[in-house]
Amino acid sequence: MGELAISCRGLAKRYGSVVALDGLELEVPQRSLFGFLGPNGAGKTTLMRLLMGLATPSEGTARVMGLDVVRESLEVRRRVGYLPQQPRFHDELTAREVLRYARGFYPRDPDSRVEDEITDSLDLVGLTAKADSRSGELSGGQRQRLGIAQAQIHRPELLILDEPAAALDPLGRRDVLDIMRRLRESATVFYSTHILDDVQRVSDEVAILKDGRRVLQSPMEELLAGDDGIEYVLELTGPVGLAAAVLGAQPWVAAVEHRPDGDRSVVTVRVSDDAAARRHLLRLVLRLDAVDVVGFGRRRSELEDVFLDVVGSGRHEHVGAAGTR
Repeated sequence: MGELAISCRGLAKRYGSVVALDGLELEVPQRSLFGFLGPNGAGKTTLMRLLMGLATPSEGTARVMGLDVVRESLEVRRRVGYLPQQPRFHDELTAREVLRYARGFYPRDPDSRVEDEITDSLDLVGLTAKADSRSGELSGGQRQRLGIAQAQIHRPELLILDEPAAALDPLGRRDVLDIMRRLRESATVFYSTHILDDVQRVSDEVAILKDGRRVLQSPMEELLAGDDGIEYVLELTGPVGLAAAVLGAQPWVAAVEHRPDGDRSVVTVRVSDDAAARRHLLRLVLRLDAVDVVGFGRRRSELEDVFLDVVGSGRHEHVGAAGTR
């Protein structure tokens, strides 16, 4: 996988007797859209501050793009863009002036054209028409998009976004999520949020923090597949026993269960080879003339169910195959 965007080893932060982070282990792959979750007080914002060099670890290490966040904090800040939970701007500055001011904090190549970079950033976040409007006149969603433009104005390799869609209406959230998807084409996007549906929609990988420790990390696809493996669910009418027997005879089927549900039956098929299931499962059932398929799909867990299960229990250190090693 090459160099990681973020790597934490035994990372701890204490404020007197208060433990904000407790031996955190975390790895974030490059060019991923990585959702970072946890209940209030779990340590999410503390971690972001440590990664940005705005606080110093009590123990352990953290590296960003291979750089130590303590010894090489200045270079880290040059290569990272940061969006705080509530971005603030001088109300009298226009959107263009906000970005011009922010761009001045970062070094640039002799050949770089700052005004072109500003125009591109405004276009990226859909604020071209508002470029010369004062930031104090922008709506909440527009200000949030301006904050994202400011965070990425110097083309960082890593973007750290703290609750980027918080307090936005559904249209505003949709716009921000679309921007995050586009940003992932050129940078790693590491973001915290409490809106689990947004994470499920856009994230490649997710980690959950509880009491300052990572309790789960997994690729999203593996996490939503569930602990019982890959399952498909069919809703059938007709001789369901025949369909169950045909499916149960396949070498890539691990188990078949069925139950009545009104005027139809629900058949759950657990498979050991998802590629084979995608190619053959539905075709096998459709060949049975006496059986009608009313519904078909792959069973997926909901991220909210996983989150509540993990945060509300004593489970720790659930790591997917591509999660922290």
